[in-house]
Amino acid sequence: MGFPDFFAEVPALRLHDALAELLGASPDGMIEYHYADAVRLAGHSCPTVAGGWLSARAALRHLYPDSVPERGGISVYLDAAEDAGVTGVIGQVLTLVTGAAAANGFQGLGGRHARNHLLHYAQGDVTGVRFRRNDNDAEVEIEIDASSIPADPMQRLLIQLVLSGQADTAQRREFGRVWQDRVRRMLIDHADDPAVVKVHALA
Repeated sequence: MGFPDFFAEVPALRLHDALAELLGASPDGMIEYHYADAVRLAGHSCPTVAGGWLSARAALRHLYPDSVPERGGISVYLDAAEDAGVTGVIGQVLTLVTGAAAANGFQGLGGRHARNHLLHYAQGDVTGVRFRRNDNDAEVEIEIDASSIPADPMQRLLIQLVLSGQADTAQRREFGRVWQDRVRRMLIDHADDPAVVKVHALA
């Protein structure tokens, strides 16, 4: 599967996973996740996948300012139900990065390293996504607002042609290009833009 060049420009997320270390998947437990990993999981790249990635990145930077984030040590809370809109897609990206899983996640080994019941949907009082560091209860909410990053003016026309089956090969390729250009701007140009990635520290 080939990827747009800008995928390689998106900073990787480096975490320590004690379970991976224990079971020998990584000698020191250090694992790097790349945006391409999220795309492989979702099967596509879009503002939703990019938003989930940026949420995780911002939360890890806030919760672990001076240390390597601990995968499996974070609880994640989303406002909407798992099957509401794109919530499930965001949840999958967050599971990839943080290890937090819903009821179907790994149940632990000897009472440790459980990943199940760390991902919570339908919370009803969350702005964006709430992340809690389980060892010290530090919390942060990350809200993604991509409204200030406009789509290419041609995107609306092109998607109509694609969905109606009227687009030719060149038009389909152009649609993919302009679609990914907005994703690129989110991940590269606006990754640290406080108007796009809104960080709400919680007491």
